Amino acid sequence: MILKRSLLLTSFIFSGLLYSQANVTLTLPVVTLMDVEPTGNITLNFTAPTEAGNPIGNPTPNTTKWINYTSAITSGGLTRRITAAISGTLIQGVNIRLQAAAASGAGGGTLGTPSAQVTLTNTPVTIISGIGGAYTGNGANNGHMLTISLVPSTYTDLSARPSTALTIVYTITE
Repeated sequence: MILKRSLLLTSFIFSGLLYSQANVTLTLPVVTLMDVEPTGNITLNFTAPTEAGNPIGNPTPNTTKWINYTSAITSGGLTRRITAAISGTLIQGVNIRLQAAAASGAGGGTLGTPSAQVTLTNTPVTIISGIGGAYTGNGANNGHMLTISLVPSTYTDLSARPSTALTIVYTITE
């Protein structure tokens, strides 16, 4: 009889533990962060030809910049996109071209899809679209590598000029 009561009491203790609960509240904020790594300026210079009749030499495209982002969207929310535009006075006769590569590196989630190469103007143009809940990893060699190049557009509009600084403005939006 004592053994039966002991087993019954043990059964009650274990059953009570099986039905214990704890409430947990989780919060995941909407996140929209983007930057260009590494920081700092780039320089692209045309070179004069060494033989009469040859065109000016285009600068070697710059591939040192990477777009990094972190994105957490609302449930059922719109995907995000990144645009680029020039801030400043465009140089007559010169096109500034930009190409974002496919995402690579340490990221995960629904990473964006790069558009084809674009010619930058003062009007924003989409360079990456379809960004969902994702992160690219931080720093160079993570995210989308950018290729920035200069090419003459119209030789009749070209004129020699000293160094001209322009800013490429990147924006992440829904």
